[in-house]
This record gives sequence, C-alpha cells and structure tokens, in this order.
Amino acid sequence: MIKDSSILQKGQLLKVEINEVKDRLPQNILAIIRSEPVVELVGYKMVDGNEFGLVVKFNNGDINWFFEKELSEIK
Repeated sequence: MIKDSSILQKGQLLKVEINEVKDRLPQNILAIIRSEPVVELVGYKMVDGNEFGLVVKFNNGDINWFFEKELSEIK
C-alpha cells in the first residue's frame, strides 16, 4: 500500500496488489494484472473530495486507475 502518493514520480514503476482489486475489476483486467502486475505511473485522478486515484499504464498500453491502497512501490 502506498502511504503518500505525493512523493511518487511519473514513470515510476508500481505493483498492483491483486488481493485489493479482485472484487471490483472485470475478469479481463484481472487477467492482465495476474500476468504482469507491474505498471507505470502516468498521472493522477481526483476520485472524490478526499482521495486521488493513480493513473497507470500496463505493459500492453492499456490505461487504468487505482486507489493508493491498491498499489505498492517497487523497491
């Protein structure tokens, strides 16, 4: 889980935590995450008044967004 997304930089590699998203995503996106959970940060999205979503790109070029708790930094 990412605790402070303000320190992240565009282009940074992150990992999608599949256990955090498997209940809300369609099977085709889950299949992509299972095969390659590493994504590239491309931007931010305001999702409500209190949280930002992190917009990421998969290796196949698809774009999606996730909450901070659904991603982790790759050390």
